[in-house]
Amino acid sequence: MPSVRLGVLALTALVLMLATAAAAQQQEVRPPIAQLWIDVATNVFSLPGMPRSTASPTTQNAFGNTRNGMGRYMDVALQVRTRPQGIQATQTIPSGMRMGASLPLEPFKAAPPAPSPGGPPDPSQPKGRVTVYWGCSAEVRSGQPRVLNFATASAQDWSSVWQGRYVPERGATAEPGHSVWPNDRNKQMLPEGNSLQGEHAIAGDGVPAGFRFPIGATQDLMPAIDLTAQGEVGGSILLQWRTIPTARSYFISAFGTKGDSEIIIWTSSDVPDAGVGLVDYLSNANIDRWTADKVLLPASATQCAVPKGIFAGADGAIVRMIAHGQELNLVFPQRPADPKVAWEQQWAVRVRVKSTTGTFFAR
Repeated sequence: MPSVRLGVLALTALVLMLATAAAAQQQEVRPPIAQLWIDVATNVFSLPGMPRSTASPTTQNAFGNTRNGMGRYMDVALQVRTRPQGIQATQTIPSGMRMGASLPLEPFKAAPPAPSPGGPPDPSQPKGRVTVYWGCSAEVRSGQPRVLNFATASAQDWSSVWQGRYVPERGATAEPGHSVWPNDRNKQMLPEGNSLQGEHAIAGDGVPAGFRFPIGATQDLMPAIDLTAQGEVGGSILLQWRTIPTARSYFISAFGTKGDSEIIIWTSSDVPDAGVGLVDYLSNANIDRWTADKVLLPASATQCAVPKGIFAGADGAIVRMIAHGQELNLVFPQRPADPKVAWEQQWAVRVRVKSTTGTFFAR
């Protein structure tokens, strides 16, 4: 028995020694002094029979148009860790952008909060239901739809119907401490046919010297999705498109209503997913994982059928589609090979790219 105890003690001591050694070898990573985010988007919406265009209907740009605008947009946000109040900075841009030699980045200024609506909340029980379908097929698959009745739904029912995949915000945002473009000083629109490709550089108070990085063809503005549809709202609708060379995946959702009593949702996912967080920027890792899970359509996909009858009797249907581009992440300097040497990050860049389209079908 003593020898057994001694053996256990020796093994325990060895495990503790190995754990201590591993902890000692864990590299110290210090966050970048300057972090730059660039979101790039091509957003279009067209009606059947109408020409599709990537030209913006407006003449002045605004931060956030990559999410909400129609046209070709870029949002830029810079955070300098040692300047929490934000700074005035300059982004030198390549000639192919055709927007001058540089763009000014200005500290974000929060607008005053909008007044809250007055009056007590409506205590009446909500009425109606949400009906969710999924999958590319000419006919509704077995086991569908999932239905949520507003009047009787439990928290578990809500979770079941609205279950879906999403990622926290990790791109360009306008918030205190960030310096952004577009801004009040510069609201240029992106010229039709321009390119982001080439070397970009950031300079400003507290920005590390030599903050220069390239944007290549993979992160350039994506072309508009050339989406066509065949069929009637009440029948099966065949959606087809040309592949985009720089797309990593696609996702489609459709939304319709029947009067005031029913909301109908369909997504191209092969498994149940309401798609709330998927018509948005996604990381490369999530794209790869969710494509393998058949939630996203692969880059080789060129068509998808909306099942027959799910929008029969609806007032119409809005179709939304996204082509997810490849995210770029750069950090300078590179991680030291020696784990004993701390990784003192000077700057980091994240560029996200997408192309979205939408259309509407009336009965």
